Amino acid sequence: MKRIGILGGSSDQATADYYRRLNQAVNERLGGWHTCEMVINSMDFAFSAACVREERWSELGCYLAERAKALERAGAELLFCVSNTLHRAAPTFTAGLSIPFLHIVDPTAAAIRAKSLTCVGLLGTKPVMATDFLIRRYSDKFGIETIVPENEEQDVVDRIIFEELCRGRFTAASKATYLDIMSRMQARGAQGIILGCTEIPLLVRQEDRPNLLMFDTTGLHVAAAVEFALD
Repeated sequence: MKRIGILGGSSDQATADYYRRLNQAVNERLGGWHTCEMVINSMDFAFSAACVREERWSELGCYLAERAKALERAGAELLFCVSNTLHRAAPTFTAGLSIPFLHIVDPTAAAIRAKSLTCVGLLGTKPVMATDFLIRRYSDKFGIETIVPENEEQDVVDRIIFEELCRGRFTAASKATYLDIMSRMQARGAQGIILGCTEIPLLVRQEDRPNLLMFDTTGLHVAAAVEFALD
């Protein structure tokens, strides 16, 4: 089994979910008492959140680069980051590494293409929805068009992520709000929805809207990492 290196802590809620899912996925494959070999370097969420809010991407990239190198020195054979948003700094924090980096878009896009979809909605933090660093990768590399919520809806989605989900608060009201926004994106042409923040699958699941395909970036990221680790 190859050892997975995880840039975690953004947020601790998502990181804990990754830890649980990685161990579960390995155990489902190997059985017995098997769990995943991994190394986690968990950051201070206050710092990363401030960098995101203040658009200090270069500083954040350097901060993460130190942690990525530490994971490599600790024996990690694959690197991944538990946050869609922090992938904006990926060119910086992956520079100079000798181990591969598993980008969160790639397994998600592969799952979308496997369903023969060409246009999907994207939910995430404000930087994910309002800028094109992930949108461009879906388009340029995989030919997938993305629809994002309207500006006011983006503010609501972002507020719920930072003020509720990242603090471990999951309410029926916020779930209903997200589902309503998804329905409006569907009406605008979205054939499915990318849960493009790794806290969102903790709130919304496929069974909440069976007639609308949802692409859980956490689950798809985990499945691809375990496939690599056990190849």
